[in-house]
Amino acid sequence: MSERPRNIPVSTDLPGVRWLRSSYSTGANNCVETARPSSGPRAGLLAVRDSKNTAGPALLFSPVSWTAFTAGVRD
Repeated sequence: MSERPRNIPVSTDLPGVRWLRSSYSTGANNCVETARPSSGPRAGLLAVRDSKNTAGPALLFSPVSWTAFTAGVRD
């Protein structure tokens, strides 16, 4: 298994992004939302936040890191 990152960048400054929620989500707000910033220093990253705390920070993942994370969840 590869070494875990020492930190995961977070951001509360993501103006103008469009947050998406899974179509499998219920109305109970017990899921995560994702967004892909298309400009600025965070362009190309995947932002993930808690749907219960939309004003809170979002974790930022590179496409490679997100793919590895979701593959680990599936395994």
